[in-house]
Amino acid sequence: MKFDTDYIEKLAKIISDNSLTEISLEDGEQAITIRKDLPEVIQAVAPAVQAPAVPQAAAPAPAAAQAEQKPAAKKGTPITSPMVGTFYKSPSPDAAPFVEVGQTIKQGDVVCIVEAMKLMNEIESEVSGKITEICVDDGQPVEFGQVLMYVE
Repeated sequence: MKFDTDYIEKLAKIISDNSLTEISLEDGEQAITIRKDLPEVIQAVAPAVQAPAVPQAAAPAPAAAQAEQKPAAKKGTPITSPMVGTFYKSPSPDAAPFVEVGQTIKQGDVVCIVEAMKLMNEIESEVSGKITEICVDDGQPVEFGQVLMYVE
């Protein structure tokens, strides 16, 4: 799928018509997020509309994403956020973290929480192994598909 100008304009219209504040889509190596943060939605969307229209400007983005992912392969299997929200490493502020670097986990173990729309969503590991890196700080906002931690 190519994120062309017409497609982005349709997404902006969906945001406007349905009182949404954000739409995020991912297709292979391409990803787009459109937010309605400013009162002037046209100003927030206009730069996003122009960027994909220029093929030369769009080409470096996937290359940059690949460059970031190549070192990640050495760290292990990524556990990514399935949604936009806030990352929490423990079930409550005074509780111990679900996992720490160096800890061995099994498939299905809860590794963190991502809060979205006041709901606490437990994120389970899809693989077994050892936590090699936690990439997000406690309480930090996360995007859909963002790497939360690596398991080796």
